[in-house]
Amino acid sequence: MDIRPNHTIYINNMNDKVNKEELKRSLYALFSQFGQIVDIVAMKTAKMRGQAFVVFKELAASTNALRQLQGFPFYNKPMRIQYAKTDSEVISKMRGTYGDKDKKKEKKKKGPEALTSLAKKPAPVSPHCAWCLQVPDNPPNYILFLSNLPEETNEMMLSMLFNQFPGFKEVRLVPGKHDIAFVEFEGEALAGVAKDALQGFRITATCAMKITYAKK
Repeated sequence: MDIRPNHTIYINNMNDKVNKEELKRSLYALFSQFGQIVDIVAMKTAKMRGQAFVVFKELAASTNALRQLQGFPFYNKPMRIQYAKTDSEVISKMRGTYGDKDKKKEKKKKGPEALTSLAKKPAPVSPHCAWCLQVPDNPPNYILFLSNLPEETNEMMLSMLFNQFPGFKEVRLVPGKHDIAFVEFEGEALAGVAKDALQGFRITATCAMKITYAKK
């Protein structure tokens, strides 16, 4: 029987060697391009290893994410994505709060609150906003320069963001500087498409990524 579309998607076949907090940040970076995320639940228990739930505010966002990222190579393993059986019951069971609505529920809720509040803050930034147009730029070329990146940014996170664009070649981080990086494409036109699409993208609530062409 097909599972009815809902706001929550269930992901499995993920690399279970990845640290839980890094996994949640990477999932947020990857899935937030489709819409506002309300919560991400991932656990490292033996039963739930390599699995996660992502809860979107809008049904269209969860549907789009499921279609676009089915089989996406996430930490070198193709993700398997489907709708969760229900929106709330599965999440409640994951947190251990299902059927228990007193103090235990309050305690369990504290874990995902940080991510939830983080997810509520970032509004999608239009590539055509006034701020974006004020970013000083260099002449077009095939390498992009990223700045204003959050401290927890890693190569995998950026690769997942830019990998969706044709012509992507590689991400290069700068040793000792967590807030900048370079992304190389096969040509300047391909680099330009990614630059326009991800200008102002928020990896976290406070850091809107700035993208310019690298100096030649």
